[in-house]
Amino acid sequence: MPTSFHLLADAPAQLLPARELMAFTLASHIILVPLGVAFPFITLVMHYRGLRRKDATALLLARRWSAVMAVQFALGIVTGTVLSFEFGLLWPGLMGRWGDVFGIGFGVEAWAFFLEAVLIAIYLYGWRRLRPRTHFLLGLPLPAAALLGAFGILAANSWMNTPQGFSLDSEGNPVDVNVWKAIFTPMFGPQYWHFVVAMVLTAGFMVSGVYAVGWLRGRRDHYHRLGFAVPFTIAAVATPVQFVLGDSIARSVFHKQPVKFAALEIVWETDTRVPEYLFGRLNEDGTVSGGLKIPLLDSVLAGFSPDTKVVGLTSVPADQRPTATQATIAHWAFDIMVLIGSVLVLLALWYGLVWLRHRRLPASKWFYRSAACAGVASVVAVESGWIATEVGRQPWIVYQNMRVAEAVTSTRSTTLWIMLAVVMAVYVFLFGSFLVILLKMRTRWRLADEQRAAGGPSPHAPETDTPYGPRAPVPAGDAPAADGGAAGAEGGRR
Repeated sequence: MPTSFHLLADAPAQLLPARELMAFTLASHIILVPLGVAFPFITLVMHYRGLRRKDATALLLARRWSAVMAVQFALGIVTGTVLSFEFGLLWPGLMGRWGDVFGIGFGVEAWAFFLEAVLIAIYLYGWRRLRPRTHFLLGLPLPAAALLGAFGILAANSWMNTPQGFSLDSEGNPVDVNVWKAIFTPMFGPQYWHFVVAMVLTAGFMVSGVYAVGWLRGRRDHYHRLGFAVPFTIAAVATPVQFVLGDSIARSVFHKQPVKFAALEIVWETDTRVPEYLFGRLNEDGTVSGGLKIPLLDSVLAGFSPDTKVVGLTSVPADQRPTATQATIAHWAFDIMVLIGSVLVLLALWYGLVWLRHRRLPASKWFYRSAACAGVASVVAVESGWIATEVGRQPWIVYQNMRVAEAVTSTRSTTLWIMLAVVMAVYVFLFGSFLVILLKMRTRWRLADEQRAAGGPSPHAPETDTPYGPRAPVPAGDAPAADGGAAGAEGGRR
């Protein structure tokens, strides 16, 4: 019987549903993370442009984006809170034994969430109620609060990958905790900056993709050009930086987690002159089926020399490494992430070359088709990166200190499967509601723009007023209706 089946038979019945529940909630939450981490920064860049150039369109975009940012943040709080509870409910062995060591990361994230909620409320309230400069300055801490939340999560995750900052007593329990060492682990720096830049470029491509679709549909006014150019430029600058950081973190994994690196590259035996496989499937006997084999490349990428020794999966016992199936999953996720990143670099270069030569946006429909797809592709890359990180670490939940099976809850597996079904149903409702709200906001904004273009003020469009200035007077005869309508529009746009 293959080794994978032996290991699966020895696993607790709760392990599979617990993993599936955690994976589903994390995969759902991570869709919102780029907007939560990087969207405030992109919004403030647009806000600054509007103030600096006295561009009412830029201010209008910043205000509308701030409304989307608030709705997204509300949904992110819900999905993030579910994940926090799942750590304790699904993995009591992890939190009970190691919570005192790495739990500070979750504390930092909680404070960051609280701070970001307050700052978003102030920023939304400040439109037209504060002086322009004061309002903008009060919004500046928003990106820092978002980065602080990412700091807490990445500190906890990097500790799980390279645990340190503690000693073990005679019973194997952690003592003498050094908080600073537990936070700043060997993988923290590479993992944190790789994640942050990934969020920036993903958010940039997601936002610009909306306006790329508008361009393809014939909406090529200043509003849509600006809505595309600012976030896409930010993403285009971040993309080559991310490519370099991705190479750096891969080398960190090679040195700090050699068995994980072997899983990512499906290397079976420790050897030099190791080939690189693009995709392919690792079999139980160590052979690779399918894929594209490139001789020597894995050793060259790992150590800049074909004589670089790459540690293989068989360097440790079977119960201390990913199974062949897990290694294949991690390998495919890693390759998908690298492939998408490479294509995005080419897209960014296309954009940059056109701008440097002609000082304008590209005119090709194929460019905008690619840009429209870039947001979805970058989200897939982020999902693939987390899959590679988590599956490649198996069977450890705390690398070389605690297996996932040792941390799982004792709750009956049937109960966990029911929980998964309920969570899936709730999340479908939540994300569906989020989409409906965004579409309603878009419809209201589009109607307001059409009425303004026609030369008539809209009673449901506060955007017809100067971004910083008094509101237009409401006719006395329309006061009750206008008051209610304006209030509703205010809620939709802010």
